[in-house]
Amino acid sequence: MLIGATALPTLETTRLRLRWMTEADVPALFELFSNPEVTRYWSWSAYTEMAQAEKLLRDIHQCFAERSLFQWGVARREDDRVVGTCTLAELSGQRWRATLGYALNRAYWGHGYGREAVSRVVEFGFTELELHRLEADVDPRNAGSIKVIEGLGFQREGYQRERYFLNGEIQDAVLYGLLRPEWRAVK
Repeated sequence: MLIGATALPTLETTRLRLRWMTEADVPALFELFSNPEVTRYWSWSAYTEMAQAEKLLRDIHQCFAERSLFQWGVARREDDRVVGTCTLAELSGQRWRATLGYALNRAYWGHGYGREAVSRVVEFGFTELELHRLEADVDPRNAGSIKVIEGLGFQREGYQRERYFLNGEIQDAVLYGLLRPEWRAVK
């Protein structure tokens, strides 16, 4: 799985470049994850200090070195500004499956960037990593994220009541899965 690579490969789309993030991207990461609207359905509360974004970048690099998580910065091609992240996590040792995650800066919601980025990472997972299965869990109130996932062919597989406790509230999760043969059929 990317044997010998010291950074993630850059993935191109029509309007985006999914790329390795550096220290120069820390302010963009802070802007992204300090917005409570973005982190409302995320796995942690909104950042309050730049040091949290710095630690996130260190963790992203460390997990890549371990090959347990691939997290790209989603940058607009026109200015290379990171406006989100897209992640393959929980990568199995046998390249069997991974969990998909993504976040987009609030200022860029509603422009199709999420679907464009996620679609490219799904393609990478199934073609380059030769994964068999991708999974995602989404808060059932997160209509935008559900639209992205279902639009890419992910199937609803279950509902977990009160799965998370975040931001002072108990949250449910809808589980989704996509198999490589299903992806080929939708593609």
